Order: sequence, then C-alpha cells, then structure tokens
Amino acid sequence: MDEYVRIGETTALESLKKFVTVVIDVFSKEYLRKPNNEDIAKLLAYGERRGFPSILGSIDCMHWKWKNCPVAWKGQYCGHIHEPTIILEAVASYNLWIWHAFFGLPRSNNDINVLEQSHIFNDLVEGRAPAVHYSINGHNYTMRYYLADGIYPKWVTFVKTIPAPQGQKQKLFATTQEVYRKDFEHAFEVLQARITIVCGPARFFHLETLQKIMKACIILHNMIVEDEQDDNEVGVRTYVI
Repeated sequence: MDEYVRIGETTALESLKKFVTVVIDVFSKEYLRKPNNEDIAKLLAYGERRGFPSILGSIDCMHWKWKNCPVAWKGQYCGHIHEPTIILEAVASYNLWIWHAFFGLPRSNNDINVLEQSHIFNDLVEGRAPAVHYSINGHNYTMRYYLADGIYPKWVTFVKTIPAPQGQKQKLFATTQEVYRKDFEHAFEVLQARITIVCGPARFFHLETLQKIMKACIILHNMIVEDEQDDNEVGVRTYVI
C-alpha cells in the first residue's frame, strides 16, 4: 500500500475501517437483506426446476483464519486445530447470492452450536415467515427448507443427504442433494477470489473490526452478483481491498 498509493500504514488501516463502515451503513439494507416476496418467488421457481420445491438455499459454515488473535483467546478460537479461526454461517442460493450471514463465533463451536446462536429462524419462530404448501410423496409440508450436511439436526427446515443410500432412487437423491448443497462453497470460493482480504488470514486485533469487514465483503459480493445477473451468468472478478 505504501508503494502503490503513497500513504502510511496507519492511514490505510483507518481508511479501510471507514470504508467498510460506510458500505454497511449505505448498502446493507439492500444487499444483506432477507429474501423479499420477489426473491422468494425466483428461488422457489428455480428450486422447483432443480427438483427441490420450496428450497431457499444451502446452509453451511466456513472459517476465516485469524492471524493476530489475542493470546488469551487462542484456546477457544483454535478448537482441535492449531490455527485460530472465526466461523461464518451463511446461506447461499443457486446464483451465489448470500442471503444470510452470521459471523464471529470461535472455532471451538461446531455447526450446531453456531445454529443455536444465529438469527436465521427468528422469523419462523416469531410467526412472521410466509406460509407455503407443497406435497412430496403424498406428504404435505408448510415450511421452506435449506440443504444441509449431516451434522445439522433432523428438523423439517433442513434436507440432508442419505448417509448410506440403498437402491437407485436413494442414490440419485443423495447425489443430487450433495451437488446442489455445494452452492454455499461455490459462493464462498467466489467471494475469496473477488475480494483478497478474506482470502488470507485476518490481521486485525479486534473482532468487531473483522465482523464489519466480513459483512462489507459479503455486501460487495452480492452487488457484483446482481450486476452480473444481467448477462445470466456469474463471473469472477478480483477486487483488492
């Protein structure tokens, strides 16, 4: 940064903090929103074509290495590995848009611990989630759901794969579920390719700063996804932040 833009390290860091704060204040309402009625209609229509009616996306957790984690916190942020990481729980759809992001818990938590503290099902618990009705194999359902891996609980809001599928029908379902569940991993890989700050280890000391950076990066990622949807494809561009 010193050679490229001719400013000192302190000024560069302060500028980054102000930049991510402004991005969140101005754009979070639009680009880090819950799906509205129009968004839900598109998600449901595409899910129907995929063979998963009333699906809202794929949910999973990823980890961001924290290089400058305070020594007193390293135990809980390392978990069973030696490098401290921070957990990101997110929901991504087929077009790589990230609809939900919950970031900041230490590595010692597993996906279920993160789920218990996140706000993803607040609307459903409070009765504000729109009702849906669909039928599969003669059974009627009224809740939307997410594709998830095996660690998530057996709730009607999660559709998991079959661990040991028997027969062609179960094998086809397991394969299809596992393929479409990769939407989240693809979205996070594209996020890292576009915005280099989340590709390497986090270098700030304060967790609040890292939370703002991650949220701002997701907002920028969704802005790019929306811009590239006009061409019906999602490409990869790299932005140095």
